[in-house]
Amino acid sequence: MSLVQALFYVMSFIALASAVYVATTTNLVRSIFMFFITLFALAGLYVLSLADFVAITQIVIYVGGILVLILFAFMLSGKETLNAIGRQRKTFISIGNLPALLLAALFFIVLINMIFKVDAGNLEWIKKSVALKNDIQPDAAMTENIGVNLMTTYLLPFEAISIILMVALIGAAHLSRKGDRS
Repeated sequence: MSLVQALFYVMSFIALASAVYVATTTNLVRSIFMFFITLFALAGLYVLSLADFVAITQIVIYVGGILVLILFAFMLSGKETLNAIGRQRKTFISIGNLPALLLAALFFIVLINMIFKVDAGNLEWIKKSVALKNDIQPDAAMTENIGVNLMTTYLLPFEAISIILMVALIGAAHLSRKGDRS
């Protein structure tokens, strides 16, 4: 077993174990911090897949942005809301959860079926892409091209999204304010 395979198995185990803990725990604080670990493990898997830009984006946007917003929402929520969440039923299998459990079981069956029946090396579109030399080789120019395009061709949409996110953050802060809401 090579070092890359060992790292893949370790990162996969960390991602899966922490995701299961996030889904099953009733403690919101621990759930948020385990979600933090899950997102970092996914970024590690992206690095192992030679998707460096996606890994950096995962850390900056999800860990740096969304997880911080989740922490702020948790900290700004009232004690009554947190107590109401804590008093909810803690049964995993109930009639209310049945559709979600059936959908998850169906997805799991399809996933296992795909793993055992699909041979990724013999797919026609992959063979054609390799034969035409139309595959992407890892190099430093990939991230550089994304950065150049983001700051030249796609600058207006990039800035529009940043303004929309800032407005959403200001709106969330305004809605979470205590007292007069005028």
